[in-house]
Amino acid sequence: MIVRWKYGLAAFALASASVQAMTADELVAKNLEARGGVAKLQAIKSLKSEGKLLVGGQFELAVVQYQKAPESTRSEASIQGLTAVQAWDGKEAWQISPFQGRKDPEKMSADDAKGLADDAPIGGPLAGWKERGSKLDYLGTEDVDGTEAHKLKVTLKNGDVEYVYLDPDHFLEIRVATQRSVRGTLVESVSDYGDYEQVDGVYFPFSVATESRPDGNRQQLTIEHAEANTAMDDALFAFPTTKGAGR
Repeated sequence: MIVRWKYGLAAFALASASVQAMTADELVAKNLEARGGVAKLQAIKSLKSEGKLLVGGQFELAVVQYQKAPESTRSEASIQGLTAVQAWDGKEAWQISPFQGRKDPEKMSADDAKGLADDAPIGGPLAGWKERGSKLDYLGTEDVDGTEAHKLKVTLKNGDVEYVYLDPDHFLEIRVATQRSVRGTLVESVSDYGDYEQVDGVYFPFSVATESRPDGNRQQLTIEHAEANTAMDDALFAFPTTKGAGR
């Protein structure tokens, strides 16, 4: 069941004139409550999302994303009969890159796998942060396009850092800024979240606009349909054992 969140980004911009100071734990509790509650989040063991990805404002790809608890993920992006795949099974990552002329699966380096691993948890960076070995700090408030948002710093177990910005009225994520070290180089990305919709009682962002830095690449992900607790075999995320197998 999907229910459209009644507040759009315009409503998020109507921040309170005075933002009440809170602790990191209080903010996480309010965020999880706003998402639908811990019990409903934990009840979602898998999530399949379908939509479209606009890259650089020019190319539109059909996207299918699979997530399975505790931290397996797979994404497929298709255009003109070609499908690129990236997957993480909780231990290692692999990909198929037909747009670069590589149609067979190949394993990804540990650095290149970081993004997949970081985004794998279905509940996002705040749900279950302590169990995953992350560190959490509250950094006060910061302006996000006119909203005085609460800013949380999540230091992941692998050393990556995510700054999570929460709307002061509804406590949902409106922005996540990520910093990763990839082959000795700092790679940053900023993702703005909106169009929250409810899937099995839990709110997820159905619109994600991401800009990578320093290259400036921009992507707009729009989810058109999502379904929770669909059957997903572990083989969907594991490195294919036969050449040319991607599914």
